[in-house]
Amino acid sequence: MPNDSREKILRRIREALAVKAPARHLATGSSSAGGHAASEWLPPVPDSRDGLLALFEKNSADLKTEVVHCADAAAVESALAALAREGSWKSVGSHKFALGDAAVQALGLPIVHTDRDYETSALERCDAGISGCDCLVAQTGGIMVTAASAGGRALSVLPPHHVVIASASQLVGDLSDACARLHTSGTDIPAFVSFITGPSRTGDIERILVLGAHGPKRLTVLLLDA
Repeated sequence: MPNDSREKILRRIREALAVKAPARHLATGSSSAGGHAASEWLPPVPDSRDGLLALFEKNSADLKTEVVHCADAAAVESALAALAREGSWKSVGSHKFALGDAAVQALGLPIVHTDRDYETSALERCDAGISGCDCLVAQTGGIMVTAASAGGRALSVLPPHHVVIASASQLVGDLSDACARLHTSGTDIPAFVSFITGPSRTGDIERILVLGAHGPKRLTVLLLDA
């Protein structure tokens, strides 16, 4: 009997795989262009860059995500150093990415590099994880990260403070636009893709919101305006 059940399940899977599912977000365009049925109930997305930025900031504030504007690379370095002083950081986790390399090195702190061999226990002891991202989603206030853009799976999860360094050019309208970037990046879609919507939280116990229950309790975006 168990073997019969197994064969039934596998047969159904083979039947389902015989017909390729449509890539709806590629076929119809993004909801910001009005092509998605989901646009009927999802919040509208502005067309202008300023509108996208304002919407991302509003949604980020609602999610308890801090957004710090930085005019240039020097401002990113200064803002990151201020966070380090405020949090009395002793060590950080990071990876190699163009927007953040100089600022991370300028901290003068021990760095656990997650794009090299490292010990998980060492990353757990870090005060902050500093990473890049693929894009910032205005409609949800979410941050799309992959194993490639965020230095692996653990960097954005283990340290208690996650700092994302991003450029305003990485702002997109909605989730469809974000997914489209994965398909147009010229590389294979990473095995790990995640959308971060604010610090880790739970309200399971007596509906009391607790931050940092399953991951970082603080999320900061250093947004390079230039």
